[in-house]
Amino acid sequence: MNLLNKFIDRTDFADYEEFKSIRVTVPENFNFACDVVDEYARLCPEKRALVWCNSVGDEKIVTFGELSALANRTVAFLTDAGINRGDYVMTMLNRRWEYWVVAVACCKLGAVLIPATHLLTAKDIAYRCNSAGVKMLIATAEADVIEHTLHAVDKCETLRECVFTAPVEGHRCFEESIMRFPADDPGLTRPDPRGNMLCYFTSGTTGMPKMVQHDFEYPIGFVFNAYFWQAVEDDGLHFTAAETGWAKCSWGKIYGQWIAGSAVFAYDYHGRFTPTDLLPLIAKYKINTFCVPPTIYRFLVKEDLSGYDFSSLHHCTTAGEALNAEVFRQFYEATGQKIYEGFGQTESCVILANFRFMPPVSGCSGKPCPLYDVRLLDDEENQVRDGEEGEICIRLRPHQIGLVSNYKDDPARTAAARGGTYYHTGDLAKRDENGLYWFVGRKDDIIKSSGYRIGPFEVESALMEHPSVLECAITGAPDPIRGTVVKATIVLAPGYTACDALVKELQNHVKQATAPYKYPRIIEFVKEMPKTVSGKIRRVEIREKDSK
Repeated sequence: MNLLNKFIDRTDFADYEEFKSIRVTVPENFNFACDVVDEYARLCPEKRALVWCNSVGDEKIVTFGELSALANRTVAFLTDAGINRGDYVMTMLNRRWEYWVVAVACCKLGAVLIPATHLLTAKDIAYRCNSAGVKMLIATAEADVIEHTLHAVDKCETLRECVFTAPVEGHRCFEESIMRFPADDPGLTRPDPRGNMLCYFTSGTTGMPKMVQHDFEYPIGFVFNAYFWQAVEDDGLHFTAAETGWAKCSWGKIYGQWIAGSAVFAYDYHGRFTPTDLLPLIAKYKINTFCVPPTIYRFLVKEDLSGYDFSSLHHCTTAGEALNAEVFRQFYEATGQKIYEGFGQTESCVILANFRFMPPVSGCSGKPCPLYDVRLLDDEENQVRDGEEGEICIRLRPHQIGLVSNYKDDPARTAAARGGTYYHTGDLAKRDENGLYWFVGRKDDIIKSSGYRIGPFEVESALMEHPSVLECAITGAPDPIRGTVVKATIVLAPGYTACDALVKELQNHVKQATAPYKYPRIIEFVKEMPKTVSGKIRRVEIREKDSK
């Protein structure tokens, strides 16, 4: 069974035009922990919620009945530790099963959860704890996480306690601690549904991270992610490749998937990650739906996939950056699975997507999610015509589900995002005559050269068609004559060596694949790309290096 009918009026649509008429219901005083997790625990306690394993052979299957009880114990533990409604609790749990327990418990208690990556340094931890006023930190007991956390603790002014997933001298162990408390429902009054439930520190490519806050109605929007885009199945198993510190976890590993009745799969690995490590797990655990970023698909198509069993897979999706059409083609030829692309932000649910009842178009972001009134606007907030570039914006509704509610301690940014007519994403796209949206790039990444406007994605897509290219980034580099020229920074695939002949071959390839004026006049080969902690390429870092 699933709980979809509590939130939407129907699930069967013949096409996108029908889909646009969907009606969304927001239950009064909604709380995800109570209305979804506890409801499944009441109706079908043996239904799977989480299938977890790690790279050293440990496994754990958590049912909704077990999850509800563990969350109740955690609520009692947090309360006993002095954590109250509205207090901030930060997690650095990587892909540990404890994250799902803490997330449900904080939701029920009304504490604000800050999911953070386990890759943070001591400086990062102190910055986040002090900026948000964090009172408790719950972290994985990996050696480097312990080291960075213990170095940061004395600099965290509001932090009362740090708890780890295994015994650490001077600190409590999470599982041992919560099991000392009762599993009974704590009987709390529900938090205000418009209050803060989640706070994400965004991993922007410039400046210090923003604190993006979402309210308790936010999980409802992920029905569109899980059921209509990722096509998760009731009593199925969904895998999204994301650690719990990123908003992609909310997109693909908890809210919408559970509402739609699917269990979520988590693979907790230690050491260096190799994308092919995922492939045997698909057959072993019979994963039905699969969502990984384009980076992982790019690595996978460079491998021999013929020896792996993909028979349990029914639907594949991607988001995080635009997908290259050549990767789409190669993956389909190797697996028989098409990739359904989606687009959104930490501030939102899925905004654009190739939804389940649409034939996916390679390299296309799809059509707008019915949650949002999407417009493409110029700098004066006028709608652009089909075929023209415009910023992806959302016309705000009086009750807008699934969009940032506020930026913590930043009223000016909050007013800019939610106080006007439109929410601005900062991303550019074009819409074609069929109503499909085609991603162009971040506004800040557009290159102006010799009077032309060049979006990096189109050039990157052309380069990715060449077998020598594993990863690439297109930026503008200073030029004394043209002002700016197109530059390609490239990581080569195994078996290729940088040389002048390859530079010429790649330049000619781009000239043939797209408009000749877009070809990269400069090509630099590197061993790895500069990236944010979340894995996004820092084009700004490449531009800054070239401008010196």
